[in-house]
Amino acid sequence: MTFANIPKSALILSLAGLLPFVWGVVTIYSPALMQMTSSWIGPRFNGPYIGLAYGTVILSFMSGVLWGFATKATGGQAATGYILSVLPAIWAFAMVGGGPASAGMNLIAGFAAVLVLDFAFWHWGLAPRWWMALRVPVTAIVVICLLPVVL
Repeated sequence: MTFANIPKSALILSLAGLLPFVWGVVTIYSPALMQMTSSWIGPRFNGPYIGLAYGTVILSFMSGVLWGFATKATGGQAATGYILSVLPAIWAFAMVGGGPASAGMNLIAGFAAVLVLDFAFWHWGLAPRWWMALRVPVTAIVVICLLPVVL
């Protein structure tokens, strides 16, 4: 499975969704861009703040995606799917706090766990065939972008 199998709209939107994570890293390492961003649109849109806030939103969003996959299941598998689908949002709510380093580590753990859930839903035939070809590199980029927050 390659990027060629991923619908263009899903690929473009996923790549665009990486921009806040990437911008967070760029502004961590560029004081000039951090200052410019703070002046123009506010300090919460740069450095670790944007990565942590946006990461919390996206981790919760992934719960909704998994819930949608669970709707394709029946019986016990549906119940399992629904239970698993709410875990990323609960994790984001309960574990993202206590300072940037711990919040960043908990987000990294959350995104890694979502990748495992992605694989389960994909393996069960509930996610599109191209799903893992999209999710693996996107998750890797998110994790790489969150690492400077915790180091």
